[in-house]
Amino acid sequence: MITTDEQEELRRTVRALLERNPQSRPGPDAEPGYDETAWRLLAEQVGAFGLAVPEAYGGAGCTAVETHVVCEELGRALNPVPYLGSAVLATEALLACGATEPLPGLADGSRVAALAWAENGTWDPAAIQARVEDGRLTGVKDHVLDGARADLFVVPARTREGGLAVCLAEPSPPAVRVEPLATLDQTRLQARVTFDSAPVRLICADGRRVLERLIAVAATALSAEQLGGAGRCLEMTLAHVKTREQFGRPIGSFQAVRHRLADLYVLVESARSVSYDAAHALTGDAPDLAVRAATAQAYCAEAFSAVAAETIQLHGGIGFTWEHEAHLYFKRAHSAAKLFGDAAWHRSRLAPIVLGR
Repeated sequence: MITTDEQEELRRTVRALLERNPQSRPGPDAEPGYDETAWRLLAEQVGAFGLAVPEAYGGAGCTAVETHVVCEELGRALNPVPYLGSAVLATEALLACGATEPLPGLADGSRVAALAWAENGTWDPAAIQARVEDGRLTGVKDHVLDGARADLFVVPARTREGGLAVCLAEPSPPAVRVEPLATLDQTRLQARVTFDSAPVRLICADGRRVLERLIAVAATALSAEQLGGAGRCLEMTLAHVKTREQFGRPIGSFQAVRHRLADLYVLVESARSVSYDAAHALTGDAPDLAVRAATAQAYCAEAFSAVAAETIQLHGGIGFTWEHEAHLYFKRAHSAAKLFGDAAWHRSRLAPIVLGR
């Protein structure tokens, strides 16, 4: 069984909340922003931000599967609440480092933390050049999810000895400068954060261990968002082909269209299997977690991109316009495919693991 009855009830609750409070879609001239209403309701009525936080720190102490369900529904709705960056990645980093003080604020949604990891467009730990010495951090971090709203930054950096450590930094200018980024996907807010001898607190001296786990967590959670987006694309396309007519009949009755829809269905259901397999592996700390997480991310990224492209095609002219949501899912698919490493990078990580090298 992929999910339990309780997890499906969580799904229905989150989906109903998001459908009752739809986020206004970004237009060609609109500034992207957060869905403050959904953010508050998810925190107050669902406790979604504290699902991964132990009960001792104000959370629900749930498994990775519950978090996975929420990520899937947020991906389905393209809702820009600071969930993936704060409630999943930053929270997991803090737990892995044993830094529990910020967790109550993250669990109730009153605070936002951001994992400032990527440098020069890559999430490869070997590429990290930011340095921490004598309690001061210097470096530039790119693609920081929800960096503009963060109350706290979790930052991996090089030590004087060349190892990796994890630090906590407050967004205190001028030592910390946050620059919102204009991105292809207007439904996911990112920032560039510059640390100029910023005061920090070291919370973990073994940063490589933490980042290796975070790669698996990020890949798994992102695959859930991609699954949700792909599933929504398929739903929209099915509804469209049942009502769009050519030659006096719905286009969904044409055999060629049915074959294309069948292929999309296979992609979505296959993505569901590998994505939830990774979530269960994460819940059980499976020894092959790295393999299952990398497989989920590589497969779901390509599946979502393929389904989103077919959605554009099967919607015809309307699929290319701002009036329809299809282009937003297309942009999310291609943007997310590069987030935390593309499919080729995850496959390159698989080879030495599988071969035992």
